[in-house]
Formats: sequence, structure tokens, C-alpha cells
Amino acid sequence: MNIGKSKSDRYWLERFGKLIDREDIAAGIFLLPALIILGLFLVFPIIYLGYLSFTGGSFTRSGVHWVGLKNYVRLLVSPDFWQVIFNTIYFTVGTVVPSTIIPLGLAVLLNRKLPFTGIFRTIYFIPSIVSLVAAGLGFRWLFQTDGAIDSLLGNFGVAKIAWLSDSVWAMPVVILVSVWKQIGFNLVVFLAGLQAIPTNRYEAAELDGANSWQQFWYITLPGLRSTLIFTAITTTIFTLKSFEQVYIITGGGPLNSTNLLVYYIYDRAFARFDFGYAAAAAMVLFAFTSILVYLQLKTWKQD
Repeated sequence: MNIGKSKSDRYWLERFGKLIDREDIAAGIFLLPALIILGLFLVFPIIYLGYLSFTGGSFTRSGVHWVGLKNYVRLLVSPDFWQVIFNTIYFTVGTVVPSTIIPLGLAVLLNRKLPFTGIFRTIYFIPSIVSLVAAGLGFRWLFQTDGAIDSLLGNFGVAKIAWLSDSVWAMPVVILVSVWKQIGFNLVVFLAGLQAIPTNRYEAAELDGANSWQQFWYITLPGLRSTLIFTAITTTIFTLKSFEQVYIITGGGPLNSTNLLVYYIYDRAFARFDFGYAAAAAMVLFAFTSILVYLQLKTWKQD
């Protein structure tokens, strides 16, 4: 009996070994734990969020109840929601454009053999590792009424500006924080992209008499096409999910002028306990980010 059992064990071990030898099945076995975790903490929450967007009520004894498309209709007819969408677009454009152009220019300069380039690279990267909460507190202190910025401008005869309580100036301050935070990361990405461009292209261009601007326009920019698209999309996603800077600096005010989509979702869900409506707004945000990710993947496939 022991011998038969031993042969049976060897048989099944051999079968299992042959099964493992197949790359697709082996890959599936090794990926299974990660797929389970991904399903529990990513796929299921998205599905549940979609379900909540069709419900009303709250997580109390009364529970939630099915309302269909009512929450999405409320979004479409809500002036506050469209104001938030406008704010988010304004904030996104105002952050993405300088967060792409400024690091690109800095990367071109720092990619040259200049003194102290390593020190400058470190200095420019520091903001990207600073907490947004800490950055928000610092900028709120700088731009508060009678703060450091007002004192500095006062030395040049500029009148005091109510930066954080003025609906015109509050959003530029939030944008400034976000740009300051994002420059370091994008700078590193552009430097990596620049170093991937073959130097012999620039050498051949110099022999043909091309100046620095022509080299930048006809060699650097085409060589950074994928990097530019990646940077623009990742920065856009960063802006779409921005929350800390609004929460710390302005709280969505004044007059709803800095209320962004993520903060709007937070306010509706956890301040007003309107979970279904907040879930519908979150699904709109999910749709935007999904489109951006699709565009990024499509671009990579084309390259």
C-alpha cells in the first residue's frame, strides 16, 4: 500500500510539474494572488460605486434605495456641478500647461554640461517629495492677508491683495501650488527622455548648420513626443484627483470659485451624506480618467 501510494504521489507530482511547465498556466498561478487583491480593492469598489450612483439614501437604518438615473439628472441640472466642472477645467489647463512647458525648458538647460547641474536637479526635484498638506499650509501662510507675499509686494508699492478670499485670485494660488508640486517629477521624466535621444542627430544637425532653436524644434520635440504625451496625461490625472490643496488652502471657496470635482464629491458624500449623488459625480470623474488612460495606451501602441 505504501508503495502504491508513493507511485500515486509521484504520478500527480509529475502531472503538476508538467502543468507548471506551461508558461500561460504558470503565469496565471503566480498572478492569481495579485489579481485577487486587485479585484477586492479596485474592481469591486468601482462596481459598487457604479451601483451606489443609481441609489439614494444613506448608510443608516433606512438604508439605500434604487432611484435609477435620478442622480445623473440632478448632476446635469445642478448649477453648482457645472461651476465645479468649469473650475476643474480651468484648474487643469492652468496646471498642465506650465507644468509641461517649464520642466521641458529646465530639462533642456540641465541636460547640458553646465556647472552645478546636479545641485539644480536636486533643488527642482525637492517639491515633488514634499507632502501636499505641508505645501498647502506653507502657501496658505505665504498668501494670507498681510502675509509674506503682501509684505513683499508692499515694498514695491503694490496694494494688499486678499489672495485667498478673492474669487479672482484664489484659484491662481491653488494652481501655483500644484505647478510647484509637479515640476520636479516632470523634470526628471523630460531629462530621461532627452538622454534617450541619440547625440549623433545633434552632431549631424550642427554639421548641416542648424542653430539651437532648429535643433530643438526638429530633433528634441519629435524625440520627446511620447514623453510629452505621457507627461501631459499624467499631469492631467494628477490635477483631476487634486484634493489636499483645495481642502487646506481655500476649502472650495470663496463663492465656490476653487471647488474642484474631487472636493465636491467629498463634500457631498461626507459633509452632506448624499452618497448616491456623490457616487454619480465620482463616476463622471472615473469616465474622464479612463478616457485619458485609454489615450495614453493608444499613443504608446502607435509608437
